[in-house]
Amino acid sequence: MKTMLAILTLFILAGSAVAREVQDGNELLNRPAERTYDIILESGYLKVGMYENFPPYSYELNGEPAGIDVELGKRIAEEMGVEFRVHWITPDENLGDDLRNNVWKGHYLAKQRLADVMLRVPYDKQYAYMQDSTGEYINEQVVLFGPYQQETWQIAFNPERLDSVETVAVFQYNPIGVEIDTLPDFYLSSGLRGRLRDQVRHYPNVREAFEAMRKGEVSAVMGMRSEIDHELAKPENSAFRPADNGFPGIGKQVWDVGMAIKHTHRQLGYALEAIVDKLVRNGEMDALFADLELRYSVPQYYREFLEPEALARAEGEL
Repeated sequence: MKTMLAILTLFILAGSAVAREVQDGNELLNRPAERTYDIILESGYLKVGMYENFPPYSYELNGEPAGIDVELGKRIAEEMGVEFRVHWITPDENLGDDLRNNVWKGHYLAKQRLADVMLRVPYDKQYAYMQDSTGEYINEQVVLFGPYQQETWQIAFNPERLDSVETVAVFQYNPIGVEIDTLPDFYLSSGLRGRLRDQVRHYPNVREAFEAMRKGEVSAVMGMRSEIDHELAKPENSAFRPADNGFPGIGKQVWDVGMAIKHTHRQLGYALEAIVDKLVRNGEMDALFADLELRYSVPQYYREFLEPEALARAEGEL
C-alpha cells in the first residue's frame, strides 16, 4: 500500500512538473513554452507581443504600457477573463525575424521568451503564403489573422510655409521630414525621378521630425496616419494640418493590420479572432482609437462584405 502511495505521489509530482514545463518552458533545455489556449486560461494571463518605443501603437508612458495596441491587448485579455501582460518586441532586420523570435521559435539567447499573440502584423495573404526558392512556405510556422485596422500614409504640413499639399510635387521646393530608412524615406527620395531627393530630411522618428517642423527646418512630415494623428493631437503641434494628397506609385497606399500566433495554436487564434471581430463590428475598435485622438479605418477585409450601415457603425458614424 505504501509503495502504491509513493508511486501515485511521484506520478502527481511528475505531472505538475510537466505542466509547469509546458506553461513556463524548460529552463535546462531553454525550450519555448507551449502555451495553448487552455493553458493560457489556466495560467490567468495573456502575453501580448507589441513593438517597444513605437507611439502611438505601443510604448511606455510614465513607466506604464500605453498606446492603441496596449488598449486593444487589454480589451482582448478582459474578454478572455485573464490578466494582460505586455511582451515588448525589439525590431529585428525584418518581420520574419520578429515572428521567429517572438511567436514560434524564440531568440537563440532566450527561446523561452515568446508572446502568446503578436499585434501590428500586416494582414497580407501574399506575405503569408510567400515561398522560398525551393517552394517551401517561409511563414508556415505562423498564422496571420484577425485584421483590426486599416493603416495608410499621411502628410502633415505647416500652413505658414505651405498653402496646401495637393501633390508631393510641392516638395521639389520645400523640405519634408521622414523617419530614416522607412518607406516614406525611399518613396520621397526616389519620387519624380529623384527631383525630391534634395528636400528630404532624415530623423530618428516621426516625433523628432515634428520637432524639426516646429523649428522651421522642414515644411511637412510624412509617416503612417496614426503616427501623424498622434503628433497633431499634441498642443505644441496645433498649428499644423493634415494634407489630403495621395501617393501615386508608392506601392501600397493602404494596408490591413492584424495579429500572428504560432501555427499549432489555432484554438487560441479562433478565440482572439472572435473577440476582435466583435470589437470591429460594434464600433468599440473605433472608440478605442477615438479615445486616443486617432482616426480609425475598418480593414479592407471587412469592407468586402459589410453592408454600408454595418460599415458606418464600425467606423463610429452611427
